[in-house]
Order: sequence, then C-alpha cells, then structure tokens
Amino acid sequence: MAILGVSIVLFFVGIFGWVLINASHYIDQLKEEVQVQVYIRNNVPQGDIDSLKNWLNKQPFTKSVEYIDKEKAKQRWLASGEDDFSELIEENPLPASIDFYTSSRFVQKDSLIKIKKELLAKSMIVQSVNYPASLVEKMGPTMQWILLGLVALAILFSVLSIILIDNTIRLSMYSNRFLIKTMQMVGATRGFISKPMNIRAVINGAIAAIISIALIYAIIILFEKYLPYLKDLRDNDMLLYLFGFLMLLGIGISYMSTHRSVIKYLKMSLDDLY
Repeated sequence: MAILGVSIVLFFVGIFGWVLINASHYIDQLKEEVQVQVYIRNNVPQGDIDSLKNWLNKQPFTKSVEYIDKEKAKQRWLASGEDDFSELIEENPLPASIDFYTSSRFVQKDSLIKIKKELLAKSMIVQSVNYPASLVEKMGPTMQWILLGLVALAILFSVLSIILIDNTIRLSMYSNRFLIKTMQMVGATRGFISKPMNIRAVINGAIAAIISIALIYAIIILFEKYLPYLKDLRDNDMLLYLFGFLMLLGIGISYMSTHRSVIKYLKMSLDDLY
C-alpha cells in the first residue's frame, strides 16, 4: 500500500511536470514565430545584401534567415489576394527584404528595439525594419506571468506531494512500531534495526518511481498518438530530468520518512506506543 500510495502521488507530480514542460516549450514556439522584416534600399549591390544576411546568421538573436527578392515579394503579394499592380506600372514597387525569426529569449520589447537600432545603423543598405511591436509588448508580460504562475503551482504541488508521501510512509511504519520496540528490548542496536528498513524504503521508493514513470510515459505516448502536435512540444532532455527528479523524490522521501519513523519509535516508551 505504501508503494501504491507513493506511486499515485509521483504520477500526479510527473503529469503536472509534463504539462509545465510542454507549456514552457509552447510559449517559446509562440515567441519564435515573431518575424522581423529588414527592407533593403533600391540598387544595393547583391554582395552587400549577402554580407548583411551572413551577419544576421551569425547573431545570437537569429533563429532563421530568408532573403526575399523583389520578384518573390511580388509573388507573395499576389498569393495573399492583392491586386496585380503590373497592369498599372511596369516597375515592381515592392522592396527586397531579409526576413528572420528571433530566438525566444530575445522576443522582448527592449531586445527588439536594440536589434532594430543596430540594423538601422546600416543605413546604406537598410531602408526600414518592421516587426509586430504591439504584439511583442503584450506578449512579454503575459507569457512571463503565465510561466511564473506555472512555476509557483509546480513548487506548491511538489511541497504537497512531499507531505503526502511522508504521511503515507509514516502510516505504513506505524504498524511496525511494536516490532521495532521489541527488537530494541532484546538488545538490537539502532543501526541493526534501521538498516533493513531503510534499505526496504529505498527499494520501495525506487519501485514506486518506476511505476509512476512507466504510467506517465504511457500517458505521453497515448496523448501524442491522438494529438500529434504534442510531439513537436516534446523535450526529451527535460523529460529525462523530470523522470530523474521523480526517482530522487520517491527514494529520498521514502528513506527520510522511514528513518525518522524508526528513530521516533525507538525513543518512545512502550506505554506511549499504545
């Protein structure tokens, strides 16, 4: 029953951890969909454009870069359902541009303003720089509060889980209080009494963690089967950290609770045990 109780608690901790990891990854994906468009001046040599593109590729804030020449800009204009201006004017008025997506940690108001100023300083090549400033301004604080809320819930959930696991182990040890006291009365040392129980606690904690991890992984596979977009949110490294945390939590709390219970009953008088 102790193994089952700890497994259930660890299972819910793991599920919440998985949701937190996916939510964090989804927020990063939303941020990385913010596109910055660098419009190029007319008659700029192709070599200068390539140099700017290469420079952007090397910057830490850049996730991906694409050069849009005037012809490709026209094709996109027509594909969006706009009127064909070639019937009115011969020259293509649409400017060439270098479009790039930024890494999620740079999708902040101050960071993008700094990037924009840095690009506008290259005035011989760059005509203007556009990005959805209002969206970024609203996105930053909103995403930050969402993440802080999830982290706060994760901490609260972990603390409650530790308390629940501790109470579960202490209840299971309560039934062994007379056995512990009897061993003490016939001369067994504290180490002799506590060692096998501590070893059993470590084994039970590991078994409970393995059960919960197996159930969580099965739930993940099941959800990804019916909701394929969840596969894009999976972060295997973070899942390994989560499973390692569950293993440490199961073993650590089981060991500490068992050891505390054994010491407690050894210090109590026989009358108090009743």
